Amino acid sequence: MTWEAEGVLALDLVHPEGKPLPGWAPGAHLDVHVGGRVRQYSLCGDPHDTGGYRVAVLDEPASRGGSRYVHTTLRPGQTVHVTGPRNHFALEDADSYVFLAGGIGITPILAMAREAARTGKPYSLVHGGRSRASMAFGAELTALQGGSVQLWPQDEHGHIDLAAALAGLSPGTLVYCCGPEPLLTAVAELCPAAQLRIERFTAPTTPAPDGTDTAFEVECRTSGVRVTVDAGTSVLDAVADAGVSVPSSCREGICGTCETRVLAGTPDHRDFLLSDAEQEAGDTMMICVSRCAAGPLVLDL
Repeated sequence: MTWEAEGVLALDLVHPEGKPLPGWAPGAHLDVHVGGRVRQYSLCGDPHDTGGYRVAVLDEPASRGGSRYVHTTLRPGQTVHVTGPRNHFALEDADSYVFLAGGIGITPILAMAREAARTGKPYSLVHGGRSRASMAFGAELTALQGGSVQLWPQDEHGHIDLAAALAGLSPGTLVYCCGPEPLLTAVAELCPAAQLRIERFTAPTTPAPDGTDTAFEVECRTSGVRVTVDAGTSVLDAVADAGVSVPSSCREGICGTCETRVLAGTPDHRDFLLSDAEQEAGDTMMICVSRCAAGPLVLDL
């Protein structure tokens, strides 16, 4: 465990028996089981190092228990259970990149910028935070070669000048952004949707349900269980009540822990994680929030 900034602890994880760990690519995260909960932390180390994983955890005042456990209870030498890596924020091939990070959102962006530097792809990176003391990995970022890196402490410069950061985007440039919702919203207003890739920590505020949800049937093919999912009940809760356990975490459609393969039927996607193309394909769904557009739904559970 290493202090990387005010309130930010980096964890270096290795196999208990020293074995190589499964590979990963920039943008991937681990599901870390901490304090009886499952939390998602972006991998921010070197994908080419199979000997260890690195994640960084912010001591979040509004923590639901995960970050508090890491900061107050987890200590070097203890064993943690992890699953993954999984990646819904993959670094796609592009002519060039613009990376924008707010606060602890630098964790997936750091690995992406390192990969762009390694492959010689042009890139610019702006990392914003409340203050320099609160911004993790500053030394690693400024040491990167081949691109432009700006650290943007809010107490010194105000909010990131997004208009300048996104000025003159060429069609072959992809923009990757991770951080708090106000940053993501502001970037989305300035950047063409086709060129923007974002990762959220929390689900955006959406209008309350209009009361038109209806019940539908779900078949869990592997377990042989059929359930009725009532209006106001999630698929996740309905199958759990029938004895089919599915790992879950956020229950907001942003983490991907409950992603489930769809064998038949058409999901009504309500997550904030799958791309438009992935939702259109309908091969998987986040059963914590998504429902049924045409059924019955047959799931690989």
